[in-house]
Amino acid sequence: MLDFMEHVRNAFYDASHWNLDNSYGTINATARALLDFQTPRGLRLQISSLAAPNFATSYTLGNVGVVDGSVSYLYSSLPLERKLKSSELDLHNVIRGYRQLRELRRPDEDWWWEVWHNGKRVDRRVPNADTLLYGRIFLPQSRLEALYLRRLTPTRQLRVNAVSDSNLNNGGTILTLLQNDYGKYSTEYMYSTDSALIGLRGLYNFGPDPRNAPTAPTTAQQAPEPMHGRFSAGAELYYGLLNKSGGISTGLRFATLPTHHGFPYTMTLTLNPLMGNLSSTYAVKAGPNLALCTRFDFNFYSYESDLQLGCELWRRRSNTDVEWAIKKLRPDWKRPTVAPDDDVSGILKARVDQHWRIGVLWEGRIKDLLFTLGASLDLKKREQIFRAVGIELQYSS
Repeated sequence: MLDFMEHVRNAFYDASHWNLDNSYGTINATARALLDFQTPRGLRLQISSLAAPNFATSYTLGNVGVVDGSVSYLYSSLPLERKLKSSELDLHNVIRGYRQLRELRRPDEDWWWEVWHNGKRVDRRVPNADTLLYGRIFLPQSRLEALYLRRLTPTRQLRVNAVSDSNLNNGGTILTLLQNDYGKYSTEYMYSTDSALIGLRGLYNFGPDPRNAPTAPTTAQQAPEPMHGRFSAGAELYYGLLNKSGGISTGLRFATLPTHHGFPYTMTLTLNPLMGNLSSTYAVKAGPNLALCTRFDFNFYSYESDLQLGCELWRRRSNTDVEWAIKKLRPDWKRPTVAPDDDVSGILKARVDQHWRIGVLWEGRIKDLLFTLGASLDLKKREQIFRAVGIELQYSS
C-alpha cells in the first residue's frame, strides 16, 4: 500500500496532467505490483494530515528490533483536490494492483492554463511553475531524504532526489532526472553522483499520435476504429564514468485499453543482453475482483530460470441489509447508484515461486484506519517457516 506522501505525490501528478505510465521505468509496473509487493515487518504506525490544499505532514513510528520513525513534510504549488482522508479516499488509488493503461492524451498547451476576464489575466497559476517539495528525516539514524519536482514545460519535468546518510559514500548521493512526455513517446535523461552515472531511456508507443487532432469524418466509413490495445517498445542505457562500467536493457509491452471488450491483460518482455537475463510477464484481470500474473526469468549464460505466480482478490462488502428492499423496487424506479469504491473493503494478495517462497498480504480499511497485514514464508525451511510477519496502520485527516 502506498504511504500517505506517495499518495499525495500521485495527486500532484494528476493535478499537473503527468502520465506516470508513459515511461520505460514503469513498463513492468503491473507485474511488480502483483509479484514484488513488500510484506511488512513488525509494527508500524503512520499519522498524516493535509493541513492545507498545498501542505502535508506525516509522522511514522515503527518497531523492528529497535524503535525508529520518521517525520516528513510536503509542499505543492498546485492545490490538491483529491480526497486524502483515510476514511474517504479511494482504495484503488493507494493499493498497488493491476494497472489499466489509459488512452494517451494530447500534451497541454501553455495557453490552456490561462483565464482571462475583461481583457486581464486573472488566473493564479503561473505557467511552467508547478512545483513540489518534499523532505523526510529518519530517526534515530539521522538520515535525510529530499525531493524536488518542477514542471518546466507542459511536456517536460525536472526531478531531483537527494539522500544524506553517513553510511553512503561521500555522505550521500543526488539523482537528477529530466523527463519528457510527448504522448507518442517519452525520454528521460539521468545523472547520479554515485559513480558519476549517466543514463538515457525512452519509450515509444505505436499507433496514432495524440498530438494530431483527428479530423471529423464525413461518412461512417471514414470514422477511425477505436484502439483496443497499445504496443510499446523502449530501451535504457547507462554508464558509470568512475567505475567504467555500463548496462543496457530493452523491453516490449502490449496492454489492452479501456475500449477492449474482453478481459484486460498486459504482456511484457524485457532483455538485458550484457547480463543475459530474459524476463517475460503476463497479467490478466480475470474478473471484476480477480487478477492473475505470472513471470518467467531465464539467463542465457547460466541456464538458470525462475517462475513466479501471483494473484490479487478484491473483497467487497455485502449489502444483505438492503438487498431485500432493492429487490422489491418496481422496474421503472431508479436504482441506487454505488460508486466503484463504495463497496470495496480490502484486497488479498498472494505469490509463490518455484522455491516455495510464499508471500501473503491483506490490505484494506477498518473504520478510519488503513491497514496492511502480511507474512512471508519459506516452506523449505521447516525450522523457521515464517520469515517475516508484520502490520502497518495508517490514519490521515
